[in-house]
Amino acid sequence: MADFDVVVIGTGPGGQKAAIAAAKLGKRVAVVEKRNMIGGVCINTGTIPSKTLREAVLYLTGLNQRELYGASYRVKDEITVADLGMRTQHVIGREIQVIRSQLGRNHVTLLQGTGRFLDPHTIGVIDDEEEKKVTADKIVIATGTSPARPDSVQFDDKTVIDSDAILHLEKVPETLVVVGAGVIGIEYASMFAALGTKVTVVERRERMLDFCDLEIVEALKYHLRDLAVTFRFGETVAAVERRSRGALTVLESGKRIPADCVMYSAGRQGRTTELCLEAAGLSADDRGRIAVDENFATSVPHIYAVGDVIGFPALAATSMEQGRLAAHHACGEPAGEMHQESPIGIYTIPEISFVGKSEDELTRDKIPFEVGISRYRELARGQIIGDSYGMLKLLVSTEDRRLLGVHVFGTGATELVHIGQTVMGCGATVDYLVNAVFNYPTLAESYKVAALDATNKMRVIARLTAEL
Repeated sequence: MADFDVVVIGTGPGGQKAAIAAAKLGKRVAVVEKRNMIGGVCINTGTIPSKTLREAVLYLTGLNQRELYGASYRVKDEITVADLGMRTQHVIGREIQVIRSQLGRNHVTLLQGTGRFLDPHTIGVIDDEEEKKVTADKIVIATGTSPARPDSVQFDDKTVIDSDAILHLEKVPETLVVVGAGVIGIEYASMFAALGTKVTVVERRERMLDFCDLEIVEALKYHLRDLAVTFRFGETVAAVERRSRGALTVLESGKRIPADCVMYSAGRQGRTTELCLEAAGLSADDRGRIAVDENFATSVPHIYAVGDVIGFPALAATSMEQGRLAAHHACGEPAGEMHQESPIGIYTIPEISFVGKSEDELTRDKIPFEVGISRYRELARGQIIGDSYGMLKLLVSTEDRRLLGVHVFGTGATELVHIGQTVMGCGATVDYLVNAVFNYPTLAESYKVAALDATNKMRVIARLTAEL
């Protein structure tokens, strides 16, 4: 008899939910996690620290209040790394306590150490150079990812850093080069720009966030430029030369950019090197990712993988649901399928969130649609909070009036998007939003305004078509 019914390697969002779901089904469950890494990358170096840092930046800089109190408004004149870190460490500590409590009250055994496969059913847990062996009927891999570090870059975690090390800077840099305009790169670029750092973003592609709606991305770019961010699109870094004071970033075009600090945001690598996957009959691709089927099972049927380690979309929210579904399947418990329309949230300043299709995708697929727009400056709540730039965009099918996409830019975007997600998930039409009553004054009211905008446009088209 195996020591456990289910062993989960990793306690990030996917691992937590897999372990707890299996425990709720009455299984004997254990989780393997390195000492001082409870909650995984999400809690300790990724999602939670970066989003808490963002809140600290917004509060201390007073950025969101400047339309009301003037461009010079600031809660604290000299913002230090200690100011930012205090709030971050408080939240991390509380979240770790919550996770430990959840695992404990669900009787999930915590095995502290680094896990690796000894054979398809046996995990070795190494802690303080001692290895403990445990066996399991089912195993779930939820080891997450770490920042990719190109061999050509000499990281020193002070001058040339990745997104993990940026949380441990000794001081707020006066100048910063961010290499890579993906989600993580742009999030940190916007945070440091809000702090007053002169930021230069270098991206080899011709645009940033190319999976987002172009109009929304252009609005974000405008605001980042207003925070003195410089963009270098279509540029590739040839070398980064460390100096006694900072670093010099050399581009292939010949441009040279001096800065106190250079942050590389070159994607992420699956944490599979230490797993000894070959002992279980598994392998990973060149980015450390493990292939799974629709039930998150690997090529070895009793071994599952969830979260960032399996690749796209690599979001904490989707990882949680993957973990729950994998656990149910592993335990032979019926489970529904994950909804195809999962929201994407990007915590830039200002933030972006969307669900469904973009205008470019619908145009490419020749799907007719109408656009409904609501701008925060036209809402009473927008005036109250001092957000005159935010907007909500609805993409509505002109054939059956269903919502095809919802795109939000501005305050509360990552919260607001869920109203549209729910309407889409229930198969409702734009008419539901037209007829619904929203609290006043709220930003949620933007749904009704945008829905009326779209339906009014559709009415005009229908009338003109009828005259032909």
